[in-house]
Amino acid sequence: MKLLVLGATGGTGLEVIRLAKERGHAVTALVRNPEKLAGFHNRIGVVKGDLLSPSELEASVQGQDAVLSAFGPLADKVRLWKQYASALTEAMSSSRIRRVMVLSVAFLFKDSIIPPAYFAGRLFFRDTVIGAAEMEEIFMKSGLEWTIARPPRLTDGAYTGKYRVREGHLPRFGFTVSRADVADYMIKAVEGRADIGKIVGVCN
Repeated sequence: MKLLVLGATGGTGLEVIRLAKERGHAVTALVRNPEKLAGFHNRIGVVKGDLLSPSELEASVQGQDAVLSAFGPLADKVRLWKQYASALTEAMSSSRIRRVMVLSVAFLFKDSIIPPAYFAGRLFFRDTVIGAAEMEEIFMKSGLEWTIARPPRLTDGAYTGKYRVREGHLPRFGFTVSRADVADYMIKAVEGRADIGKIVGVCN
C-alpha cells in the first residue's frame, strides 16, 4: 500500500514508518523538518510542508491509499488538533482519498474505571481532552473511512505484538502501551477494513 504518515517525526510516527517499511509498504512523510528522518536513508518519500495547510496536505495525499495520523498528543499541539483535523479532512475529501487512521487519547473513554481515564484527563490534562475531542468530532463527521485509536500512556518499550484491542472501550487495567505496538495496530487497521468507523482502545 501507499501510506502517508503525518506526525512522522514523533515517537509513534517513527514506529509507524519503521513497521510499515518492514511490511513492504511505500511510505511518504509530510514534515516540517525533513532532516529528522535522515536515518531512513531515502527508503521513504519525505515532503517538507505544513500539516495545517489544506493545499500542502492535498498535494501529499494525492495518490495515497491511506493516511496514518500520529499527530500529537504533545502539550504544545493540543490546541492545533482542531485546525489540523479540518485541514486534513478537507484535503482528503478534495483528493477523494478516504481511508484515515487517527491517533487520539484514552482520556476520552468516559466509562473507564480501572484506570479512571476520563477523570484523570479532565483533572490533569484538560487541554488534551478538549483538543482530542474536537479533533475526533471532525473526523467522525467527515464522511471519510476513519478509525480512531485511543491508547493510554505511551512508552518507548519494544514491540511485543501482544497488545489488547477493544472496540468502544479501554481494556481493563490498560495503563500503558508501547508506541511500537500502537503503530502495529494502526498499520494493521489500514491493511484491513474491519475497524472502519470504530473507536478502539489499545493497550498492553
